[in-house]
Amino acid sequence: ALLLGAGGGVGGAAALDAVEDDPAPASSTSESGTTGAVAPLEAEESPEGDPAPGPDGTAEAVAATVLPSVVKITVINGTDSGGSGSGAILSEDGEILTNNHVVEVAEGGGQITVGFDDGSTAPATIVGTDPVTDLAVIKAEGVSGLSPARIGDSDALSVGEEVVAIGSPYGLEATVTSGIVSSLNRPVAVGGDESGDDTIYPAVQTDAAINPGNSGGPLVNLAGQVVGINSSIRTSSSGLGGEGGSIGLGFAIPISKVLPIIEQLRSGETPSHARLGVTVGNEIEGGLAIGAGIKNVEGGSAGEEAGLQAGDVVLKVDDEVISSVDGLVATIRGYRPGEEVTLTVLRDGETLTMKATLDSDVEGNDS
Repeated sequence: ALLLGAGGGVGGAAALDAVEDDPAPASSTSESGTTGAVAPLEAEESPEGDPAPGPDGTAEAVAATVLPSVVKITVINGTDSGGSGSGAILSEDGEILTNNHVVEVAEGGGQITVGFDDGSTAPATIVGTDPVTDLAVIKAEGVSGLSPARIGDSDALSVGEEVVAIGSPYGLEATVTSGIVSSLNRPVAVGGDESGDDTIYPAVQTDAAINPGNSGGPLVNLAGQVVGINSSIRTSSSGLGGEGGSIGLGFAIPISKVLPIIEQLRSGETPSHARLGVTVGNEIEGGLAIGAGIKNVEGGSAGEEAGLQAGDVVLKVDDEVISSVDGLVATIRGYRPGEEVTLTVLRDGETLTMKATLDSDVEGNDS
């Protein structure tokens, strides 16, 4: 099985195994992201009882509500090749949220075109990108009066809850599919940065059909609120016969985990991410992974301050059970720099708990 970025023609296959929680790769912002003030995004409260944006709270009602806030993104790089993806409108004047792997090929002088629900198009420029969370903000030029997407609370999602995915799979704009939340906090590795490090995040897993070209589009609840950004799929394709399609294993970046990153991108800041400052590897016992084994602890890091030592095995972060390296990396990336977590650690057969105040990967930024 392969795990693919779901951007048509722009996302590559990524291995599931990661071996280090390294300092984050450099993120980038363009000058276009540093002008003017932006109104911060605010998550709406989750509705009580039956969420219903329309008369019956169906996928039909959700589609009518959300489709005007979703765009198709076409990217051409300097060699006239590229691909397509999707995005969610953030502001009336053209700010759009998408995946980094959708637009990264345009950073070397390529062209980005945005297609709107009414059939119009506009050129766009990159405001900021963040390979660590696989997010990007772009700005459509010369537009106004757009319909921003409503932001929900991904922390309020429940397994089995109905959700709707909207985007442009294989270039087919305004495609709507529905399903349920299959799992939460699923560690997923996809894409990667220029240094070869995988992007790992605590994903919302869904069986709503997600295919190449859906990347960057919204996953929404039945209240029409964005709860995730569709980013990758698991496919059974060997990769030899072209891109694989949906087999009911799609993954979205939970919106509540990344709202601070989105605001930093919109403001032209360098995005900051939480880090523990340790090198880790899967800890195997009886043929099964039982946690994330600490191989090395950086001097002066959050891990050292907490008391972690080489040879320790991290079993839990707060209430989240850690069964692998990816699980630890994804869980830590769900926090913000400066937040305190409780680590449950196995050391020489004894279970210990310790507090860690997470570092930032951006110097001088601990919040």
